[in-house]
Amino acid sequence: MRLHVDQRHEKVLELVRERGSLRVADLAAELGVSAVTLRRDVEALAAQGRVHRLHGAVVWPGEETAAEERGRSEGAEGAVIGMIVPTTKIIFADIVRGAQEAVAAQGGRLLLGVSGYVDAEDSVQAGHLVSGGAEGLLVAPSWFGGVPEDGQEKWLRDHGVPTVLVERSAPPGNPAAALDRVGTDRAHGAAVAVGHFAALGHRRIAAVLQEGPHAVQITAGFEAAVRALGLKADPGAPTVREHGDYEASVDYLAEAVQKRGLTAALVHSDEDAIVLLPRLQARGIRVPEDLALIAYDDGVAGLADVPLTTVAPPTHAVGELAAKLLLQRLAERRGGQRPGPRQHIELLPELRIRASCGGRPIAEAID
Repeated sequence: MRLHVDQRHEKVLELVRERGSLRVADLAAELGVSAVTLRRDVEALAAQGRVHRLHGAVVWPGEETAAEERGRSEGAEGAVIGMIVPTTKIIFADIVRGAQEAVAAQGGRLLLGVSGYVDAEDSVQAGHLVSGGAEGLLVAPSWFGGVPEDGQEKWLRDHGVPTVLVERSAPPGNPAAALDRVGTDRAHGAAVAVGHFAALGHRRIAAVLQEGPHAVQITAGFEAAVRALGLKADPGAPTVREHGDYEASVDYLAEAVQKRGLTAALVHSDEDAIVLLPRLQARGIRVPEDLALIAYDDGVAGLADVPLTTVAPPTHAVGELAAKLLLQRLAERRGGQRPGPRQHIELLPELRIRASCGGRPIAEAID
């Protein structure tokens, strides 16, 4: 039987009076209500001065010092973390694994939600995870361009728990820009690829990239490096294309190689590069003899029949650092500490050299 709001308030007061303090998630579970509902109850009672809120806990007036001491001794151990990703394939599989291992190392538990790249699903998953006891969220929102547009970030403020963005960012002035975030500097990775092409003697190069959250960053890094190194970007390159538009990419690359002297291309992602390889060969384009390729991401690149040189994001480290940062925020809350400065962390990808670019294979490459 569901309790009326007044009855629920009385039950909250009774339990907190008896025990001195209770975590919001534990109290919600005991009363059989969602964490969101319980937080509203606590806010109403706190506004009346009947209980106090303290770092994810409900505290009976006069018990704040003891609750703070318990929070300091507990740190973020045993924390329940929610994580929302658009997919669990390729790079996100390793990001999730890194986060899960970091949470488990502190005795916590990671709860996973998957949005399937459906924007509206992000908030649904977040509500479900927080109602299920998640004290903080790691989120890779389904923002098509990698940044929020038209208020897509608003739901991030609705759940009242610490949140860290993963492989996503927000422009200055957007409310989501004030959140902690951990991701990969993909522009740097593209520039490294261009620099490697230049070192191998290539002068006319192209970028063939799929639409999605990382296209803008990769394009910016590619174009900046081309200018800085005095190279030529092939005119008319399909810099950004729809995922799966392989024939258009093959048509472009074959014509550019045969008629305009194109000798190298950066392809995102490695899955797409693997699809392109046999199609290029069928058009008489040999890799790497006629066209050197560097792929972006390194999920399956080494398994291609011509093993692909790749720009490899540090996916495991992204997940691990994002989780550690969120656990730090929870420990600050529990311990009554003043939160440290917000952090925007960008990790640098590395170039893994294989046969497709005509350089030395990975076993011989110098770090």
